[in-house]
Amino acid sequence: MSTATRQRHLAGQILYHLVLIGLLIVFLGPFFWLVSTSFKTDAAMFRLPPQWWPNPVTFEHYQNVFVLLPFFRYMLNTLIIVVVSTTGTLISCSMAAYAFSRLHWPDRAMFFGLVLATMMIPGQVTSIPLFILFSEIHWIDTFLPLTVPSFFGSAFFIFLLRQFFATLPEELLEAARLDGAGEWQIFQRIVLPLSKPALLTVTIFSVLGAWNDFMGPLIYLTSESKRTLALGLAHLNSVQSTEWGVLMAAALIMTLPAILLFLVAQRFFIEGIALTGTKG
Repeated sequence: MSTATRQRHLAGQILYHLVLIGLLIVFLGPFFWLVSTSFKTDAAMFRLPPQWWPNPVTFEHYQNVFVLLPFFRYMLNTLIIVVVSTTGTLISCSMAAYAFSRLHWPDRAMFFGLVLATMMIPGQVTSIPLFILFSEIHWIDTFLPLTVPSFFGSAFFIFLLRQFFATLPEELLEAARLDGAGEWQIFQRIVLPLSKPALLTVTIFSVLGAWNDFMGPLIYLTSESKRTLALGLAHLNSVQSTEWGVLMAAALIMTLPAILLFLVAQRFFIEGIALTGTKG
């Protein structure tokens, strides 16, 4: 390699890393400001020029989170919705994906296309009809509108799992059928254990979606005792005054579980995304 080529390669690497550092600052800047502000005093928050490092450091806002909010009640409500909706999503979407990928039945491709077509319908279009429906069956101000629909599947998750199931060797499934295994046994004992990366990917998406959901609880929950964390945080930002320090501290507490979940399951998450769609 000539000197000019090495210099161009080095310049390219430097430019590449500079771009990455710039993107890192852009994406992590707001999060750093969130963490920093949560440890600042009220006077230091609005100081000009801005104070990036909290001085002095205070933990008062974290204490006030549990004073001003029934935080553990909100967390329990959120966890109930997350667990039930994620369970429903895994059950319904995995079964539907297996039917679309491994079972042969009339007009399978047409029905799969109809399922995918529902992804093009914005949630705002169906929000009013769904609210009227849930209101007629007296589900308003309960967790049912936020959990029961997950047991009827999600087009995106069905597509994701269907693409992964299609990559599994057909010979393995045929061997199980020759040994007398039924479709339910094949699905439960072979397909699901081999699909852990894809199932974990769906779990992460579903957990984060339910954990951060704001519009659903805002529409269907009216009682203060049934609020979720996202809805509870929004009520800290009132018209007359806003407890910015408490809001930042509560937001950080709410964000940490999602970050820890992604860090712990990152390897399986990337593997599930990478392997999905490698076979039509």
